[in-house]
Amino acid sequence: MKKNLEKLYGDFKKAVENFQAVRDIKNPCLVVSQAGIIKLFEICCDCTYIFLKSFLEYQGYFLPVTASPQMVVDTACDCGLITDRSLWLDILETRNTLAHIYDEELALAAIKKILSEYIPAFEELKKSIDENWLNS
Repeated sequence: MKKNLEKLYGDFKKAVENFQAVRDIKNPCLVVSQAGIIKLFEICCDCTYIFLKSFLEYQGYFLPVTASPQMVVDTACDCGLITDRSLWLDILETRNTLAHIYDEELALAAIKKILSEYIPAFEELKKSIDENWLNS
């Protein structure tokens, strides 16, 4: 179990690192940049969900096989890994919306939130995991 968790954590860390790189994009309004930012956001969300679910189970929390991302966020909030539940629910809602978005105005609004609010949230979660697991 721990070996699998370490692999999932490696995937999560790499996804956060790749996601952080989008801050350096000079013109996020270009269609290719938009698509890249959105895709890296989706990947980071997915890796986070998969890792967090396994990590919480490793820590002794029971989550059903069919645990939703919201259930995982709620459990991560309960144990103190995530401090801003409403922000993470917004992240989940944005992730679900972007999977079916075809409106450029909505995509640009989401990208602004990704760059200003969501990347810091993933960084804070990574720091929390590092402090609560890797340094324990």
